[in-house]
Amino acid sequence: MLSPHSAFSYRPTGLILALAIACLTLCGCRQKSTQVERSGKLQILEIDNLSEPSSIDPSLVSFITDAAVVYALGEGLLSYDPKDLHPVQGVAERWEANADATSWTFHLRKEARWSNGDPVTARDFVYAFRRILTPKLGSSMAYMLFRLRNAEAYYTGTVTDFGQVGAHAADEHTLVLDLRTPIPYFASMVCQSNWFPLNQRSLEKFGAMEDSSTLWTRPGNYVGNGAFVLTEWTPNKVIRVVKSTTYWNRDAVRLQGCNFYPIDDKAAEELAFRSGLVHLTQLVPIDKIAGYRADPSGVLREFYTAATFLVRFNVNKPPLNDVRVRRALALSIDRVAIVKHLLKGGETVANSLTPPGIGGFTARSSMTTDVAEARRLLAEAGFPGGKGFPKLEYLYAYAGGAKSPLGETLQEMWRKNLGIEVALTSQEYRVWNDSLQKGDYQNVHRPHGDEWRQQPDRLEQPRIRPAGRRGRGHGRQQGAIRMLPGMRGHPRQGVSRRPRVHRHRQPPCPARGEGLVRQPARRPSP
Repeated sequence: MLSPHSAFSYRPTGLILALAIACLTLCGCRQKSTQVERSGKLQILEIDNLSEPSSIDPSLVSFITDAAVVYALGEGLLSYDPKDLHPVQGVAERWEANADATSWTFHLRKEARWSNGDPVTARDFVYAFRRILTPKLGSSMAYMLFRLRNAEAYYTGTVTDFGQVGAHAADEHTLVLDLRTPIPYFASMVCQSNWFPLNQRSLEKFGAMEDSSTLWTRPGNYVGNGAFVLTEWTPNKVIRVVKSTTYWNRDAVRLQGCNFYPIDDKAAEELAFRSGLVHLTQLVPIDKIAGYRADPSGVLREFYTAATFLVRFNVNKPPLNDVRVRRALALSIDRVAIVKHLLKGGETVANSLTPPGIGGFTARSSMTTDVAEARRLLAEAGFPGGKGFPKLEYLYAYAGGAKSPLGETLQEMWRKNLGIEVALTSQEYRVWNDSLQKGDYQNVHRPHGDEWRQQPDRLEQPRIRPAGRRGRGHGRQQGAIRMLPGMRGHPRQGVSRRPRVHRHRQPPCPARGEGLVRQPARRPSP
């Protein structure tokens, strides 16, 4: 098993220095190979995962840093096809819906196994759904299952018998899901990690079902049904997974393992790539995109992603509880300038929350730029020219207090157009996530995506491309890296989210972003 470079640290300031030392070491000692070259020969993928996961519990994950690992360790009823994201077989080998798409039946494959050898059954899915909908668990993603009949009523306590919720096992290998309304695209929804099954026996060995703090997600305790098994989780350093010997389609999985590193600084991440420490990155620094586009080696990969970047206002905190203030802030943003002169990554202007072309739907444009109207509304709210307006805080997730070009741009637009002063505050990803859940912010930069959300920017080293099942690359590599599920916002009581700008890419299939690639040595096909 490979270990990280001995000098490699993932804390923001030390990381850049450590990477510089690693680069000098590689040059000075004339090493014949880099970490990614050695790992490539062993079919081990080195991945930057942006930040330390807040959880790898499928019932609790809500961000890509969580879900990337969960997709390696588990599998749902269906999975996303990596080419166009249509649903393909997962634990379910076939499925059908009734005429009005309100009742869906999934037929589970009998060979599906948990990593402890137990068979995966329909009851495991029902158990998982009951757990995420249990209020005491406190999952912010419970709303994802509100499509099930009586699921929301059970969550709120109106219904106390889970037997009335639209999820039941007809037999060990037949799961029937009844919905409260017709959903023709429901098959795509169950690909999400929040719909993954759970092994009740192994989970409750470490505590009650509704206890979110038990140790069942630790290495040696985690029982999943995916292509990989958790072997190491060293906080703020690395998460290691190795190929599962019990996964039903293990023969099609060519990767022998994946290592996830929490590098949450763009510059450090890109340096890690150039130093040969990771195969691929999740982000590309804005000032590096043009250079990589011109690189003849073709390491930059671009793809579309259906996501809208927005600023969320906390309407519980004055003066943001005044709709005129929020409207003024929104109208004073020049989205065209941000997309054209700042982001430069192929984004389009977001004038609505839903990206165009999702399920054939294109929203009517509702957001515009009108500085004169913004000033009028602010004056009407009692702050003419920004006089008397309290200093706002703009919260964003980034590493080590690093600056946010987008935050700085919004800060200047609000100062110039409205006379409002804004303080920029950065938080480590997990702390930032916790602030969002608690409502501990004034306004915050937040990505919002649909069920097909993918991270837009990526650098990829020589890609390990073993043959995979049904055109899915190499099984869980695609699930763990490319098909990252949605950073969907949760409509919380008293909190308003409005589309503001940012990445809003239009796809033939839902995605466009950036990534780097070089072809590695490959193990011969078996």
